[in-house]
Amino acid sequence: MAMKFYRYEDAEQFALKAEPIVEMQEDVFSLFYGVLQAIKAGKYADPFMATVEKDGQVVALLQMTPPHPLNLIIVDEENVERITEFIAVQLLMNAVEVPSVISLKPWAFSFAQQWERKTGKSHSVLMDQGIYRLDEVNESLEASPGNWRYAEEKDIPLIEKWFSLFEQDTNLPQSPESIVKERVATFVKEREVFLFEDGKKTVSMMKKSRPTKHSVTVSLVFTPKEERKKGYARTMVAAGSKELLKEFDYCVLYTDMLNPTSNKIYMEIGYRRIADSVHIGFH
Repeated sequence: MAMKFYRYEDAEQFALKAEPIVEMQEDVFSLFYGVLQAIKAGKYADPFMATVEKDGQVVALLQMTPPHPLNLIIVDEENVERITEFIAVQLLMNAVEVPSVISLKPWAFSFAQQWERKTGKSHSVLMDQGIYRLDEVNESLEASPGNWRYAEEKDIPLIEKWFSLFEQDTNLPQSPESIVKERVATFVKEREVFLFEDGKKTVSMMKKSRPTKHSVTVSLVFTPKEERKKGYARTMVAAGSKELLKEFDYCVLYTDMLNPTSNKIYMEIGYRRIADSVHIGFH
């Protein structure tokens, strides 16, 4: 029986198909799962959601919230190349623009090759990523001097500045100033930003993202250049993660594998690498 492509407008209907699959590996698929919860909550305009099915069984899941990348899960791992070719054809037939793809490495590269063949667009790696999971913070860590706190309204100008510097550091597209202001205001209002202070000076930050049933993602970890190599980020992430573990079973984070310092820091805290992901852009 041939594969079939189904596009969804209703997030709840899509979730009925997607959630049983992502919940089996909630840590590895935390990005997909967390974004799906945000779509269900109405936080994204015009999300793209689709399944590929064969014999009544889901063999692939697709999700995209423009301008963010296409997120892809392949369920039938024995037929990855065939499925990604089918997906590329269907996306073109449905006139779906794909700026980039993020997924586990074999699936992302397979799709990128198929997309290049079908569209003529070349592809390149935007970020080679490790997915890490934390169940318990290493209590023997030596902490840097200072204390963490939740960000407040008075911190918004600093967080806006750091948000833009974070995008530069991680080679992400620069968000327009209006978008940065809107997003940071929401982050602070919803108590998602943690700040670390040494004395009266704010020296590091992290953010709580994409909560699901069992997990939460740590993101936007940033320390300005003049405050680096003092252990602030490690202490901030350890303290912030410990706070989040009071509410969630475990924390997840994505790292840039080309940054050995951050990967070392996270492992010292107690994070362990559970999968390899990649973000690939199309030109």
